[in-house]
Amino acid sequence: MAGSETRSGKSPGLQVQGADDLVLPFSTDKSGIRGRVVRMGGVVDTILSRHDYPEAVSEALGQALALTAMLGQPLKPGGRLGFQTRTDGPIRFLLADYEAPGRLRGYASFDAEAIAAKGPRPKQGDLIGSGHMAMTLERVGEDDRYQGIVALDGQSLQAAALTYFRQSEQLPSYVRLAVARHRVQGGDGWHWRAGGLLIQHPTAQVEDNDSPSAPPEQENWQRARILAASVEDHELIDPTLSAERLLFRLFNEEDVRVFKGQPLDATCRCSRERVQMFLTRFPDEDLDGLREPDGSISVTCEFCNSKYVF
Repeated sequence: MAGSETRSGKSPGLQVQGADDLVLPFSTDKSGIRGRVVRMGGVVDTILSRHDYPEAVSEALGQALALTAMLGQPLKPGGRLGFQTRTDGPIRFLLADYEAPGRLRGYASFDAEAIAAKGPRPKQGDLIGSGHMAMTLERVGEDDRYQGIVALDGQSLQAAALTYFRQSEQLPSYVRLAVARHRVQGGDGWHWRAGGLLIQHPTAQVEDNDSPSAPPEQENWQRARILAASVEDHELIDPTLSAERLLFRLFNEEDVRVFKGQPLDATCRCSRERVQMFLTRFPDEDLDGLREPDGSISVTCEFCNSKYVF
């Protein structure tokens, strides 16, 4: 793992790189795991607040953004990671897009009436339904895209992510995602926050289950997984708890090493020039069908809600 590092040892005096809008890579000396933790405040709030989503949709898209940011962090500048679900549930699809270094955007399509019919606190899997989840990876300098696809059948995004890691990366993995609205006393209302934790063991031969006669590597993995699973959702989104402090809480006996973090930014790649180029692909008769009574054509970006009039 490249970049500068800070070693915690036995002391909580870690160098804090910033509590929010950051993906922080780390590793542990004793258990030999590597991982990433993401904390998002303004970035996820900006993306979710651009649309009038029901709360359950915002929670699902926030989780998708947190997962995408963690997976995209290692990419070199210009690399891209796309997350997408297409299902038959009330949340028809989720789309999150990461472009290195740190540019994040996303949006969702949903059936508001169908979501309301599910009641006040429906299970996420019931809202997503059946279909598939896809991860598309584009590396700079490589012509081919890599795509991993996981079938969805009523499970949560967190559960689907674990299936993706088992099938595509084939490494023992644990992931935790959390999204909620948060209000700071004396602040200006409620704001969305998101967080996530991902750990992986670099050895594919380590089994992701308990065994009475496990070799040392597997024992190390089981111990690290138990520690990671002890994290609470509120810890992942707490604005007063830095990512470094959280890692010390979880892995202080594992000699955790924290590496240089990747700041995140809510950035959309749309522009008037790109939209105009897109419209030139349509024949004149199709464009005529898009015109307003005054002859203009309006295009709204689904990611950021920016409107372009031609």
